Amino acid sequence: MSHEPIHSAFHNRILFPVILPVPAEVHDYKPKDRVIYLSRHARRALKLSAAESGVQIGKLMKDDNGAPRPCGGIHWSISHKTRYVCGVAAPWPIGVDVERVRHFSEGLFQKTATEREWALADLKSDSIRAFFRFWTAKEAVLKATGVGIKDLLQCRVDRIVDDTHLQIQYAGRNWLIEHFFFDGHVAAIVKRTFQIKWMVK
Repeated sequence: MSHEPIHSAFHNRILFPVILPVPAEVHDYKPKDRVIYLSRHARRALKLSAAESGVQIGKLMKDDNGAPRPCGGIHWSISHKTRYVCGVAAPWPIGVDVERVRHFSEGLFQKTATEREWALADLKSDSIRAFFRFWTAKEAVLKATGVGIKDLLQCRVDRIVDDTHLQIQYAGRNWLIEHFFFDGHVAAIVKRTFQIKWMVK
């Protein structure tokens, strides 16, 4: 990892990813209105994360590729799904992803990771959990680099550390990822050497 200077507000080396539930009535919104709401709700989670770190997030901007631009030296990432959204502020490029753990088509295995990667996981006991750990970890790294889903197979699971941590190899770097399981969902974040304090509001 590179060693860019750490914003003074993050001297305690803790990140506070904030997860917010989506109100039930939002599920009945028209698709376009639902997307707008979820995006705004995720930004609320981001501002709460920033407040926990003692920083303020101003106007949020994205570059031409849709990747978040730093705001006053603060990097940020959001994720929104049907039932939960998540946001986090950090002193360096960050990525976070949230997914509902659910059944999916078998074809997604090959599209998400190689046989060598899957050999690291215990697919016999819980292949669905393993899949979503791999998927969210890769999403978090690709968000942190601003690349996007097109490099999914270039982003390789290198090592499973324990039940909540694994290591990704991508772009010549090793990326440590932390997972958090809650209410049938899993969230992933680029951890580096920071402590992660997950907050479900």
